Amino acid sequence: MNFMTAACSDAGIKKQINQDALMIKTARTDCGKVCFAAVCDGMGGLAKGELASASLIRILSGWFEKEFPDILYRGIVPEILKKNWEQLIYEANCRLGAYSREHRVKLGTTVVALLVVGNMYYVINVGDSRAYLLNTSIRQLTKDQTVIQQEMDLGRLTPEKARRDPRRNVLLQCVGASTVIDPDFYMGNIETPCSFLLCSDGFRHQISRQEMLEKLGPMVVGSEQSMSDNLRSMIELNKSRREEDNISAALIHVY
Repeated sequence: MNFMTAACSDAGIKKQINQDALMIKTARTDCGKVCFAAVCDGMGGLAKGELASASLIRILSGWFEKEFPDILYRGIVPEILKKNWEQLIYEANCRLGAYSREHRVKLGTTVVALLVVGNMYYVINVGDSRAYLLNTSIRQLTKDQTVIQQEMDLGRLTPEKARRDPRRNVLLQCVGASTVIDPDFYMGNIETPCSFLLCSDGFRHQISRQEMLEKLGPMVVGSEQSMSDNLRSMIELNKSRREEDNISAALIHVY
């Protein structure tokens, strides 16, 4: 299993501060190459959103460097990994909540994180940042934890109306600003070549899934530089279509 990776982030056309944060880490281990990536979107309506997203990225990075090696060499058990990640997010939620109370500010962040080991992928998600799997088609791996998604699940809103609904950015939960956190966990097999796309919601509002696939899918991967260039071109396309949010994405090609 080999990886090529790229990441790009932009404040966008309206906001002065980029409240998104992201990372991609790869490592060569006795169990083969592994990749860990995450995107966090600090809440734009809450003060210190950039602090929340950066803090959670640091926590995840520390987990990969200090705790993950032991989990890997013991043999990954999905239930144990899920509980480990959940505990990490619970602790981050408490830490950020304590900071907000002490400094009398509100702060919060989404998180979507991806781990690729062997022929398996594992994803954890809180909020509305997303993970996609791209091969000959594109498939959304995560489910938005939003009021809009809840309304769609209940049959009270169609996808067409959801795209225009003013509540589309209202989250059901986010790390640091929610009393109760209930992360979603996903896993599945990998068939190479394929690519994973992690992105904040600002990356996907103005572009279609077909455009993502045509520009970022495994069939067009040439090099890490071309992956980075294609991510940047998609961000610029979003901006040309007047996306006002921060725009961030991480792309992992597996081959």
